[in-house]
Amino acid sequence: MDQIHDLLASRGEAPVPASRLAPVAPGDASPAPALLEQVSFSIRMRRIRRSHFGSAELSGPVWDMMLDLMLANTHGRALSASDLATGAAVPLSSGLRMIAALERLGLAQRSIDERDRRRTIVRLTESGIERMASYFDKIGAAWQDIRPMAA
Repeated sequence: MDQIHDLLASRGEAPVPASRLAPVAPGDASPAPALLEQVSFSIRMRRIRRSHFGSAELSGPVWDMMLDLMLANTHGRALSASDLATGAAVPLSSGLRMIAALERLGLAQRSIDERDRRRTIVRLTESGIERMASYFDKIGAAWQDIRPMAA
């Protein structure tokens, strides 16, 4: 359990220096090319996610849950509903509604933990795993498209 919490906690990042975020006024030097690439790629990722998953609202905490479920799946681990809510920084009641939405979309499924029947385990469905894997394939291809610009 501690390893799962460590995995979820490790998602934090170092703050970006303010100098990299400062707006560029007309006539000033252009922003760093790396920053432009990062922002452009972030927008592209969001658009790919929206088109890949269709009308499904997979953003914010729901997307965080999908990422946590995919990470857990790749490590052969299972997450409880409370683990997912904690990782997405939402109350358990909101997390349960989000998990229910993922179930309705056929991306996740709940089951009772056989070792502790009070806990609910959440896993990606086969369809959820396939959709996430193909999404990351598309993101990888998009990343390869922009890498020649960085060289």
